[in-house]
Amino acid sequence: MEFRPCIDLHDGKVKQIVGSTLGYKNKSVVENFISEHDSAYFATMFKKDGLTGGHVIMLGSGNEEAAILALQTYPGGLQVGGGINAENAKRFIDAGASHIIVTSYIFHDGQLDMERLNNLVSAVGKAHIVIDLSCRKRDNKWYVVTDKWTKFSDFEVNEETIPFIEQYCDELLIHAVDVEGKRSGMQEELVRDLAKWTSIPTTYAGGVRSLEDLKKFEQLSDGKLHVTIGSALDIFGGDLPYTDVISYCTNKAYDE
Repeated sequence: MEFRPCIDLHDGKVKQIVGSTLGYKNKSVVENFISEHDSAYFATMFKKDGLTGGHVIMLGSGNEEAAILALQTYPGGLQVGGGINAENAKRFIDAGASHIIVTSYIFHDGQLDMERLNNLVSAVGKAHIVIDLSCRKRDNKWYVVTDKWTKFSDFEVNEETIPFIEQYCDELLIHAVDVEGKRSGMQEELVRDLAKWTSIPTTYAGGVRSLEDLKKFEQLSDGKLHVTIGSALDIFGGDLPYTDVISYCTNKAYDE
């Protein structure tokens, strides 16, 4: 189990927001935290602490400059997502991203678009792709949601679809949309399921808010999943010490 840090960018600034409030014209985006520091500050921090596989997420337009600044500050140490497609993916890899992260681009009009997925693989190679299966529960099943988490796709996340999608990427990133950014606890059932279904490096995001949660996450996942924490961290305005998370996950890695 590794701790994967994050740099979420909105309007060119490092923020922590409730992701499920994005994408609605008649609703305000709920912001948990706006940093006084730029993206390079956090990239430098993560580099100094030896954290790899962190993700830089561009939440809407106007964030490319800040994203590339982070990537150039920590080349090879960060992944980038948000508005990535087959045409611009290589630009971000060339700027220093280890991987590009995609959801809405390949889940097009509510369906998995194999042409787009294959084009992406051709553009940067499977080894540089992370597929984000951000999902919500409906009818007691997990479905990928797209377009800033506002639209359900017909792609169910289960023990049959995970092995299929793993053929086209190097890692998976799973946002539990209904708890992401709310510091309300994790989707325990989803954590258990992902630990059973996945066979490549997989990072879970959503609701982990304390060391107790982190310990429970490790137990539920049997140490097979990586974890990212955003709003709950003290570096993003929360109560959970960033250094405690690093210490816990690093010591567990040594134990293994």
